[in-house]
Amino acid sequence: MEIKEKLTEAMRAAMKANDDVARRTTRMALAAIQQVEVDRQTKVNDAAVMGLLQKEIKNRREAIEEGRKANRSDLIADNEAEIKVLEAFLPKAMPAEELRQLAQTAIGDEGAHAAGGRPGSRRPGERHGQGTAYPVKPEASPESYTRVP
Repeated sequence: MEIKEKLTEAMRAAMKANDDVARRTTRMALAAIQQVEVDRQTKVNDAAVMGLLQKEIKNRREAIEEGRKANRSDLIADNEAEIKVLEAFLPKAMPAEELRQLAQTAIGDEGAHAAGGRPGSRRPGERHGQGTAYPVKPEASPESYTRVP
């Protein structure tokens, strides 16, 4: 099932359960998807939908920071609840230890010069959040670099 279909089903379930936060958040996400489809005059795929959801999560995190500066606990709570709803539709983030193992494998297989971007390509659909480079950088130390002919 596509993410867009999951959002539609979640919106219907939220409407039946009178869950205002989930209903409002899923409607907003579906409206953003529909706007992109109208602008591009084509259907969007799951990768584009994930990008839109990540953008919406980023907007809410920025709103949380602004709410903290303005000492608005109501805005902070609303945005945190919306983030939880949106994150339910994104793939689970890869644990740092697993990412480190993938980096070691990529470096061992092809050398450090080719490791850039490889760990993520081993696990399609897996999202990498903040902190992705942290477990990889120690593995790609200058000692592990191979000379490219």
